[in-house]
Amino acid sequence: MSAPKIAMLGLGSMNGAILAGLLSGGHPVEQVVATTRSASSAQAKAEQYGITVLAEESAEDANLQAVRGADVVVLGVKPHQIVDVCAQIKDALAPRAVVTSVAAAVTVKMMESALNPDQPVIRTMPNTPLSVGLGVVGLAAGTSTTPAQVQQVSELFAASGSVHVLPESQIDALTGVAGSGPAYAFYLAEHMAAAGVEMGLDPELAADLAAQTLYGAGRMLVQNRGSADAAQLRRNVTSPNGTTQRAIETFDDAGMAATIRAGAQASARRAAEITEQLSSRG
Repeated sequence: MSAPKIAMLGLGSMNGAILAGLLSGGHPVEQVVATTRSASSAQAKAEQYGITVLAEESAEDANLQAVRGADVVVLGVKPHQIVDVCAQIKDALAPRAVVTSVAAAVTVKMMESALNPDQPVIRTMPNTPLSVGLGVVGLAAGTSTTPAQVQQVSELFAASGSVHVLPESQIDALTGVAGSGPAYAFYLAEHMAAAGVEMGLDPELAADLAAQTLYGAGRMLVQNRGSADAAQLRRNVTSPNGTTQRAIETFDDAGMAATIRAGAQASARRAAEITEQLSSRG
């Protein structure tokens, strides 16, 4: 079977990450078309990725051109723009085209209400490590989306990460853990490096130590799934009364475990708040 034609409306950080993952996974460039706002951005992105990129600045119907004949349409615009874009493109879509949103807080119902009846819809929550083939994405299907279409979209993402099909009611929780999660890891690396500098290390060395340590620990977590979870791996490197135990005790005394959980929960609550705000606008 030939590769599905994909239309990517918007090439911001998330759609850019998805596109990079798709292309690195072998998806043919001739089967991808994208749109951006400005002509200069369209030219730069076309040169960067080797795909066709249309500019709304040059053609008001750029989005309509992009989605005609597409099998999968990936909406990478801002959350508050998703419904308007759905309404704009609805009559240019093939009935089989799966409209896929990567915007936080935009529900299946919001998209379905702006599209023609029975248009397949999938809500996703990916994270940016998709761009290096190590991402996570959650998928929630709409009411008219078939299992085969869910499988098709899952396979597109699977080339660059771990895909999880789940009820839409769990998407906000996934956002709190995985959607926002890369920032938590970067935050940890940032402050590990800062601690190294405070203890006399060269800043570049300290940054490399933090980055490589998190990268290696992450790979250990993935490779040991099924035999050892995060808690066990932590215990494996925490010798009684040793250096690591002293650090972990310090984290515990500072309430770090509860803070991490609270942060993830705050992210999920914020996603729900944005959903409510978007709903009230409609």
